[in-house]
Amino acid sequence: MVVVGSANMDLVVRAAGLPASGETLLGSGFETCAGGKGANQAIAAARLGASVAMVGCVGDDAFGATLRDALTSDRIDTAHVQRIPATSSGIAMITVAADGANTIVVAPGANARLTPELVDAAGELIAHAGMLICQLEVPLGAVRRAIDTAARHGTPVLLNPAPAQPLPDDLYAQIDVLIVNETEAQVLAGVAVSDAATACRAANALRAKGAHTVIVTLGAGGAWYAGPEGEGHMAAPRVDAVDTTAAGDTFAGGFAAARVRGAPLCDAIAFGQRAAALSVMRKGAQTSIPTRAELDAQLPAA
Repeated sequence: MVVVGSANMDLVVRAAGLPASGETLLGSGFETCAGGKGANQAIAAARLGASVAMVGCVGDDAFGATLRDALTSDRIDTAHVQRIPATSSGIAMITVAADGANTIVVAPGANARLTPELVDAAGELIAHAGMLICQLEVPLGAVRRAIDTAARHGTPVLLNPAPAQPLPDDLYAQIDVLIVNETEAQVLAGVAVSDAATACRAANALRAKGAHTVIVTLGAGGAWYAGPEGEGHMAAPRVDAVDTTAAGDTFAGGFAAARVRGAPLCDAIAFGQRAAALSVMRKGAQTSIPTRAELDAQLPAA
């Protein structure tokens, strides 16, 4: 599969809670971790069984070298991960509370330099991929070019529209799987999602816009799915969360890996949920993403 998206260096501070506006808290630790939604999803898919190529940009700084190395260490093709001269790599400032909740602020850096032309250079990869995965931490123009290319060649498209922003109406019909959380569902569908019933309304609204299959993730509350293979709610595995960073990315990558292997929709969702559940039991972004062997050993299917 091909992932078109971001690579960031995560700068993570841990604290007892999340600060309110204007509040200063003392943290309990600091670490740097390779991250970014695109890179996280690529690594999740690779560790969970898929062959993956990444399309994106990093800076010519030390972070850029580290981010590329993190991808190649998981056997991801980085031929189309460009190092942009005189540009800093993207970074994410993350605060993680004791209960695993987090807040994230992203400075895009080189991610903002991903152009439609750089996507075109990977056109053959996209045309022959089993799936294209995109998010919105890179410019929408580049995402649209990737999706247009996939649609022309019959490559299935998975879009995780994060960070949330309104999408052009004509884009929805090109999306085979749209994965949204509660925040993204409200921005795109105008529905305040808090449970399965409201997730159902949001999913139906997004399908009415043209998305073929919609998955609304509800964290510990599971996921609602709706599409040609049916609709319903799937409960999430019950675990003790340590850090929810990259849980959504792990779900998306795991779901995609299973789907490309030919898994039915519900089986792919369950696989992604198991992967995400194991990830929240660990600290960090990419460091928390399990391999297929770890998942089968530590959180096997019921």
